[in-house]
Amino acid sequence: VRVVESGGGLVQPGGSLRLACVVSGLADFKWTGMGWARRVPGKELEWVSGIYMDGSAYYADDAKFRFTISRDNTKNAVYLQMNSLKPEDTAVYYCATDWAYGSSPNPRLGSWGQGTQVTVSS
Repeated sequence: VRVVESGGGLVQPGGSLRLACVVSGLADFKWTGMGWARRVPGKELEWVSGIYMDGSAYYADDAKFRFTISRDNTKNAVYLQMNSLKPEDTAVYYCATDWAYGSSPNPRLGSWGQGTQVTVSS
């Protein structure tokens, strides 16, 4: 299974970015919960958002009302639209398979991408 993220970059506070994640080699993608996690410098890996096969979504408190997760099962893709970005959103963002609500992010479980850097700075 290969997971590839894209869409990170440098953005000013208040700006937006759309992250994309494409998964290959996973035949049952449409049945798989998908998650976005991030690692903020100096902090533990945390889930930002997750989405089940039926489109039901979870957001960390800090991401609610600013981030929107979506998926396209025809493309084996998951997206994270991030609006109203803050400097504290600066992190490496990872896409992962086998996300489930209440789980802890663990790169040893499921398949993870290499991450995409998001930097929010003026």
